Amino acid sequence: MPHHTPLIAILVVGFVLAFIFGALAQKCRLSPLVGYLVAGIVAGPFTPGFVGDQTLAPQIAEIGVILLMFGVGLHFSMRDLLEVKAIALPGAIVQIAVATALGWGLSQLLGWSHGAGIVFGLALSVASTVVLLRALEERRLVETYRGRIAVGWLIVEDLAMVLALVLLPALAEVLRGEGGGMSDVGGALLGTFLKVGGFVAFMLIIGRRVIPWVLERVAGTGSRELFTLCVLAIAMGVAFGSAEMFGVSFALGAFFAGMLLNESEFSAKAATETLPLRDAFAVLFFVSVGMLFDPMILVEHPLEVLMTFLIIVVGKSLAAWAIVRGFGKPSSTALVISASLAQIGEFSFILAGLGLQLGILPQDGQDLILAGALLSIVVNPLLFALLDRRLAREAAEAMPEAVQVMSPPIPADIANHVILIGHGRVGSELGRLLTERKVPVVVIDGEDHLVEHARAAGLPSILGNAVNERVLREAQPERANTVLLAIPNVLEAGEIIARLREINPGLTIVARAHSDAEVKHLLQHGADAAVMAERELAHSLAEMVMATPTYRGARHLPSTIG
Repeated sequence: MPHHTPLIAILVVGFVLAFIFGALAQKCRLSPLVGYLVAGIVAGPFTPGFVGDQTLAPQIAEIGVILLMFGVGLHFSMRDLLEVKAIALPGAIVQIAVATALGWGLSQLLGWSHGAGIVFGLALSVASTVVLLRALEERRLVETYRGRIAVGWLIVEDLAMVLALVLLPALAEVLRGEGGGMSDVGGALLGTFLKVGGFVAFMLIIGRRVIPWVLERVAGTGSRELFTLCVLAIAMGVAFGSAEMFGVSFALGAFFAGMLLNESEFSAKAATETLPLRDAFAVLFFVSVGMLFDPMILVEHPLEVLMTFLIIVVGKSLAAWAIVRGFGKPSSTALVISASLAQIGEFSFILAGLGLQLGILPQDGQDLILAGALLSIVVNPLLFALLDRRLAREAAEAMPEAVQVMSPPIPADIANHVILIGHGRVGSELGRLLTERKVPVVVIDGEDHLVEHARAAGLPSILGNAVNERVLREAQPERANTVLLAIPNVLEAGEIIARLREINPGLTIVARAHSDAEVKHLLQHGADAAVMAERELAHSLAEMVMATPTYRGARHLPSTIG
């Protein structure tokens, strides 16, 4: 039996190179996507050394597309979109139109067909989900109003690209400039819509009932392996079945499978259990895309690469900024949205690959899209770094770190009070319990709506980031008795604790944690105690057991507060 086959070679080399270059990219504070694409370039036919099998790579990439689209559907949230639909829906549509027009304009300068220009422009119009969410998560912006706008905007872009992937094959002849009257185009579109409509109806009528029922039965077996296998079978089976039975793309089938699973009570478990495999094939997808890239385009066509890069980073950003400002939103919000969208990624690659496969987009078009993606993903962290500095400067000039004391005001003579940092699910419950016991509380939170909730509960509240010393001093920590940190970010909590110790070494500081390592980190930074929720729950349940007649009188369990 041979120990070396093209499939094994491409999998091994792909994963090894992706790990090496992904780790280097992470070390350089870049998105790992850059490393995965570079790994593909190294394994591709345009660079010396190992060359991956050019027939297997597209097939592996197709599996990656299926699992990527399944993940998009699995995390699709109509609720997130509806919350910001007034700005995200028209904003994303206008921005897509502007970016597509700019891409089409560049294509005309390059002498391409109108169809190639439209596909090229569409590919430049959609941002990478992976890059955008990572940038927002690093800055704790996902749950903010700005973050919700960016995520809602991204959802609209994703839906538009799903529609483009459905319509592109039907319009391929027209986009290639091969003629065909309006009746032919209309017939092709009608046929596509009938197929898609049939597929959607089947999934909503049959799939919506069958898929959750199957998941529930498999989950009831208690077998983790069977559950994971069931989820993957649904994703791959629906994708393949949709193509075979209804003639729609793998991507649309996988997206719908994810959407239907998202409605199930097991959606979180499905996302968690399949994440490693989805991540692995997503990496192979980016490696396969990198194998198609000819780096010589950077040398032979530098001006075209630069213009593509400017459309992504400048053209899209200016359009997004103008749209957000046009809706009356502050400049800070417009800048966050602009920076978030100033890159392209996975949907761009999928669209470019389909355009090339259908003979609409020339090879140079795909190379320019890949070059633009690489450069924009590299530059995006730098844009956010500049944005962070500007927002910090604006906040300092206007009102330090956006510190706003909400009514009811903090009493001037307040003393021996509790400073409650974070008013989410845990913090709000703490605030209620302390208020019922007549303990004076001052709340600090960086979220507008959480501060509003605290104010509605009658608690003096400060809007701002507690990491900033000026925000902390508004809560009078030098006269406080205790500080409770109810925020989940342990690194941020450690910084806050260190600053509090400098201001008032006599404070009693208690924080929340989710692991032994987090408890150790908080205690090392000066916390008097760190409560691990999972352990406290276990001890509470055990105490209930000890309170039963059988075990009453047994020795009580010790406290788990460190």
